Amino acid sequence: MVHETTRIETVTGDITQQDDLDAVVNAANAQLMPGGGVAGAIHRAAGEELVAACRPLAPISPGQAVVTPAFNMPNRWIIHCLGPRFGIDEPADTLLADCYRNALQLTAQYGIQSVGFPALSTGAFGYPFRDAARVAVQGVDDALETLGEPPRLVRFVFFSEADRHAFDDVLKTG
Repeated sequence: MVHETTRIETVTGDITQQDDLDAVVNAANAQLMPGGGVAGAIHRAAGEELVAACRPLAPISPGQAVVTPAFNMPNRWIIHCLGPRFGIDEPADTLLADCYRNALQLTAQYGIQSVGFPALSTGAFGYPFRDAARVAVQGVDDALETLGEPPRLVRFVFFSEADRHAFDDVLKTG
């Protein structure tokens, strides 16, 4: 995936420690409250103010994205996306692609120049990793083609090297 103005990269690391990014994406639950995985880590890092900021925005539906300040995190913004629960929320591929498209629409709306995504829906929501990676790549690609002001950097942040390598394989093959 190559875009004239946007660099796409992958890293292994902690999504809450991406201090060079304007925004990170939270793999949120419908109520936008602390949970396990990415949502729990982001809420712990951002602090108690995040719960209060999220409350009036909830609930959100699968595929929807909303934005809040990042509070105690090193970023300015958190974009919260509710990915589909695999085998429950259908059509899962469309809803997952909507997460990426809607998050990137918010980057344009808020002037966000760099954003980090986790592997949405692949944890507790059970989306098969390679299928989710394929949808993520296509969703980001589609969104970047339509945005008037796309971000300069889209980073995918993975907890494990194995996930990063699997995603890189999908990224290379399309």
